[in-house]
Amino acid sequence: MSESNTTDFTNPSTFILMGIPGLQAAHVWISIPFCTMYTITILGNFIILFIVKMELSLHVPMYYFLCMLAITDLVLSTSTLPKMLSIFWFNSREIEFSACITQMYFIHCFSVMGSGILVAMALDRYVAICDPLRHSTILTNNVVAKIGLVVVLRGGILVLPHPFLVRHWPYCRTNIIPHSYCENIAVVKLACADTRISSYYGLCVAFLVTGLDVFSIIVSYIQILRAIFHLPTKDARHKTFRTCGSHFCVILASYIPALFSYLTHRFGHNVPQHFHVLIANVYLLVPPMLNPIIYGVSTKQIRDRLLHLFTHKGT
Repeated sequence: MSESNTTDFTNPSTFILMGIPGLQAAHVWISIPFCTMYTITILGNFIILFIVKMELSLHVPMYYFLCMLAITDLVLSTSTLPKMLSIFWFNSREIEFSACITQMYFIHCFSVMGSGILVAMALDRYVAICDPLRHSTILTNNVVAKIGLVVVLRGGILVLPHPFLVRHWPYCRTNIIPHSYCENIAVVKLACADTRISSYYGLCVAFLVTGLDVFSIIVSYIQILRAIFHLPTKDARHKTFRTCGSHFCVILASYIPALFSYLTHRFGHNVPQHFHVLIANVYLLVPPMLNPIIYGVSTKQIRDRLLHLFTHKGT
């Protein structure tokens, strides 16, 4: 199927992903940092999962939630990067209609899950610092499993209308998506129907999910900071700040690219299209890469276990 195929059709069998519009000549060079980030994401998150499994001292709610975040990051990056790299390296731009919808669902579903896990991690830090004596009785393994189930169900159910709506629209303009993956707004713009319901629902989910999650995290950290400043010694305050610092850095790494991507997409009408696509890619690539690095650097047990693995292999 050629790029010029813009004949009328109701449900195309395939879409054509352009990659990064306007920068096709630089695709091979762009693929180098993208492939590097993906490699770091895969290795870093699998190392986190392995170390938490092997290190009994890490079998606590905070690191169970970290493992959930690692799995979410692995699925999120793997749902986009392999196809993206095939576009950059082999010019393999065709994607089946059903595969496009599946990719769209996975991207949005696991993004919502990741946000929910960050809220759960904030809750864990709140209980650990504000009510440490009851932490083990409040956040039992059973409670952690239930929180994880709620996060998964919330992401799966809230995003479910997106693929149904996309499959419902007729497409009679073109099957060329000016993006490097099947982003919901980019696909919906190809429909030749009134798609306001899809736009309104997407905005409602974005504002409700992100708004409520960010509000919950802010409230948790306000209470945490109040508890920290009431600690009796400077060493205790410093240690508690350091414990929460890694989670706070992960929150910033997750929400800032997402916020920047959203603002440029909604209000940056004079911003070049390739910049929109690059920012959208950064939003999906950078947080999954940074999360294991942040926790690996800041967590003594993870550092020590990793160092033990390498020194043991060396001997």
